[in-house]
Amino acid sequence: MRYTLFFLLFFISSIIYAQVKLVVKDSYTPASSAIIREEVGKKIQASYSNRILAQDIHKLIDPFHHHDEHSCWQGEFWGKWFTSAALAYRYNPTPELKVKLSDAVKGLIATQTPEGYIGNYAPESRLMAWDIWGRKYVMLGLISYFDITKDKSSLNAAEKEADFLMKELNEKNSPIVKLGNHRGMAASSVLEPITQLYIRTGNKKYLDFAEEIVRQWEDTSIDGPRLISKADVPVGQRFSKPEKSWYGWEQGQKAYEMMSCYEGLIELYRITGKLEYKQAAEKTWQSILDTEINIAGSGAAMEAWFGGKALQAIPINHFQETCVTVTWIKLSQQLLRLTGEAKYADAIEIAFYNALLGAMRPDGSDWAKYTPLSGQRLGGSEQCGMGLNCCNASGPRGLFTIPHTAVMESHNGAVVNFYIDGAYDVNTPKGNQLIIEQHTNYPVTGEIDINVKLKKSEQMSLAVRIPGWSEKSTVLVNGEPIQEVIPGEYLNISREWKNNDKISISFEMRGKVHSIGEKPEYKAITRGPVVLTRDERLKGPGLEAILSPITNKNGYIEITPKRSSDSNIWMTFSAKFLPEAYTETGAEPIEVELCDYASAGNTMTDYPFFKVWLPQLYDPRY
Repeated sequence: MRYTLFFLLFFISSIIYAQVKLVVKDSYTPASSAIIREEVGKKIQASYSNRILAQDIHKLIDPFHHHDEHSCWQGEFWGKWFTSAALAYRYNPTPELKVKLSDAVKGLIATQTPEGYIGNYAPESRLMAWDIWGRKYVMLGLISYFDITKDKSSLNAAEKEADFLMKELNEKNSPIVKLGNHRGMAASSVLEPITQLYIRTGNKKYLDFAEEIVRQWEDTSIDGPRLISKADVPVGQRFSKPEKSWYGWEQGQKAYEMMSCYEGLIELYRITGKLEYKQAAEKTWQSILDTEINIAGSGAAMEAWFGGKALQAIPINHFQETCVTVTWIKLSQQLLRLTGEAKYADAIEIAFYNALLGAMRPDGSDWAKYTPLSGQRLGGSEQCGMGLNCCNASGPRGLFTIPHTAVMESHNGAVVNFYIDGAYDVNTPKGNQLIIEQHTNYPVTGEIDINVKLKKSEQMSLAVRIPGWSEKSTVLVNGEPIQEVIPGEYLNISREWKNNDKISISFEMRGKVHSIGEKPEYKAITRGPVVLTRDERLKGPGLEAILSPITNKNGYIEITPKRSSDSNIWMTFSAKFLPEAYTETGAEPIEVELCDYASAGNTMTDYPFFKVWLPQLYDPRY
């Protein structure tokens, strides 16, 4: 298996260099290696070649040479690109990318001041605006390079950056939650790399600092974000709307920064075992899912939570930022690893196939800043004179989480989270090599064949996720059916597994019609994890036409797969709809083509209009 030795050495060395024994162990750990094929593999490779490798790293490093910034966020771009590139390297460790990573680290460390600062803010503006946020991404990047290479100079630079931050906060007697934007959530999201430093160094000062950050969240005298005590409050209602600046300190609903803080809190839970940390993260995740996440798997408008799930059918300003989508996937990945609960994998899958892939241009070179559910996929603007914006840098961070979490390992055996054609290398409970080969064109169809490759037979569990949307699923092992296949749960198959054992899975891929609102009412259609979308390039009346999906007595719509003539469209389907009519007998059904949401309006040359939610005629009789 390609790169197997590399990844085994990587994970072994990670254990050796961890200086702190975690109190809480994850339920699932990533695969040792993965090879992704077919359509998803093409998309990953496109991002690898045209976004990761194509980035001019000198453009990212240049701001750190100039200490003259007062308000912008140039400091985040190096770390966002680097953490994306580190994930990409773990997936496909090519010499070309290794050189680029090494040059990026050396170039950045060369800008570090004698006192330890790596940033671009003027001395009088340090700790303000986005300064600490930028330092967070510097540390995350440096730590990720250490994890890959064990180069102590990278870890030492991250320590110096952290030490100088702690020194400045102490000398200025500045609570971190009073600094920067969004009730201190931007600044205090530095919790994540601080906990990582503690794990890798064992230096208790980092644990103390992490705990101090969390203490300040709850300190009512300094009016912090109260990310633990407000965990039972819907995320869009935790604070009043800001009276001054939407993007200033008063804004307590900022989605990306809030979730980033909870990522750090989960890391701190692993270290301390304090149950209130885990519970706060779980409750907040559930609140986001219940009140904010839309049919495409993401949410937020103007980058803030606003109760958007109930409002998703109407046109919304700056809807579904890609940075929010990525962080939702990353937060869900954290909780999936920690708990092993299927609902987190369900959420990741829907976000991945819709909101995330929908934000990536077909050649992987660019990412949309916002992805509406109707309208156009318009390009975002450049930020901070960097030649790109935050979402261009952030998009691949979500994409490259997928390869090593599609199949993971638990203490009982292997776990199949996502059904993606490819080969995945994990360890068995006895430490033997297990290769899971998936053969599928999912989600075009719901058929998956899994081959088990083992040098030696072993009694263990192999768990496969049954998506919550598949009401009827069948699972066969070597042709024999497995009972008690429950939607929204993992099916744990415990037996003595032998080389070339085969699992055959069939998911129900019926067209489901979703309704929202009453006056007016809107309808949308999903098939499996994919949102089906009207696109002006496809067959059917104009997008402004009023169409009502024709359903059977069980409420499903008949969906027929079709071959698309447009290379930018992954999946095309047709379905029957009733158009608006004013004859006494009504209109005859018409055939309308739909495509997957990720392909809708997504081209390299223009911006076709598309629509997910279809307005319905109001009938006063019903």
